[in-house]
Amino acid sequence: MHDIRFIRENPAAFDTALARRGLAPVADTLVALDERRRALITEAQAGQARRNEASKAIGAAKASKDEATAATLMAEVAGLKERLPAIEAEEKALGEDLNGKLAILPNLPLADVPQGADEEDNVLIAERGTPGTFAFAPKEHDSIGPALGLDFETGVVLAGARFTLVRGAAARLHRALGQFMLDNLCNDHGYEQVVPPLLVRDEIVFGTGQLPKAAEDMFRTTDGRWLIPTAEVSLTNIVREKILSEDELPLRFAALTACFRSEAGAAGRDTRGFIRQHQFEKVEMVSIVTPETSEAEHERMTACAEGILTALGLPFRRMKLCTGDMGFTAARTYDLEVWLPGQDRYREISSCSTCTDFQARRMNARYRPEGEKNTRFVHTLNGSGLAVGRTLVAVLENYQQEDGSVAIPDALQPYLRGLNRLGPA
Repeated sequence: MHDIRFIRENPAAFDTALARRGLAPVADTLVALDERRRALITEAQAGQARRNEASKAIGAAKASKDEATAATLMAEVAGLKERLPAIEAEEKALGEDLNGKLAILPNLPLADVPQGADEEDNVLIAERGTPGTFAFAPKEHDSIGPALGLDFETGVVLAGARFTLVRGAAARLHRALGQFMLDNLCNDHGYEQVVPPLLVRDEIVFGTGQLPKAAEDMFRTTDGRWLIPTAEVSLTNIVREKILSEDELPLRFAALTACFRSEAGAAGRDTRGFIRQHQFEKVEMVSIVTPETSEAEHERMTACAEGILTALGLPFRRMKLCTGDMGFTAARTYDLEVWLPGQDRYREISSCSTCTDFQARRMNARYRPEGEKNTRFVHTLNGSGLAVGRTLVAVLENYQQEDGSVAIPDALQPYLRGLNRLGPA
């Protein structure tokens, strides 16, 4: 959510920043709505003051037997009594219209975000690790996985397209990956483990920016709640409507949850395999920080996700997303893309974003700086640490053996009772 005062004071800069997102100018429209709304507030306040003043004067006129003046004043009060509700109703309608227009505008990109239309314009920041070489033609995960327990056919029978039943060796590896990621973040990097609700109310998904624009990408229950598309939704809203003290910050939360996405905008993409599912597990990181520390926190969070990939021995690269490829709430996003030898390409496995105070304004999440009376909005950040299913895919493809088995990365072996290889059933 944007600060209308900032737009009022910097209309040209606001429109310029929106233009980087490919949006038309809106500042004049928003400022005009705000000016009309503020004028009505002033009119209502003046009318209320005058009604109170005239009501007192009526008593004085009657006491002095000045019936003509009393009658004039009574008529004025009656007119104000009739006019004020109309003013208040118009002001409320204008406020709702203004907030509705603000609610659908994305966050403004930071100055260092590259300009671009789509993923082709993203910028490579760094490559880590060297893709392995194989003495055989490496296979894609959907060829390796079925013998290990990725049951695509039964998943479709049970729930339809984009659902997979994971069993046996693949299920053990999937569990080990999630637990390793969570332990790494909480034990080594100070994240607080959270088990959040998977069903949330309208105002919660509004707070993190999924509503109103991304409603079609989520699943809604018959009682009006939403299945979370990411634990970011629940974790970020922990500070909703709160005023924190500065010494409480930073807050860092991590959760391993199921996530649910309708993939409404992904028709025809990744229909094979385990890459793009309606239901998947992900370890999510969320940070709540002061504005002064959010830049450093973005680098820290991204490094945490990179550390997991490094520990698993998976080659990856860091990309800075361009303006046309960033999410709605992000001011800057780093994508981590893991190397998949079966596909002979890098694929996204984590996104780490700083949202500045954009989500905080929607949630009314604030803190009070030490020694100050006034409050400020916190900054929020979120990132995948990592998507478990996609990491499973990366392990299958990078550690595949010619006989169909899969070697287990050293970091995961303690979670599998020392097992160093998974073989076909």
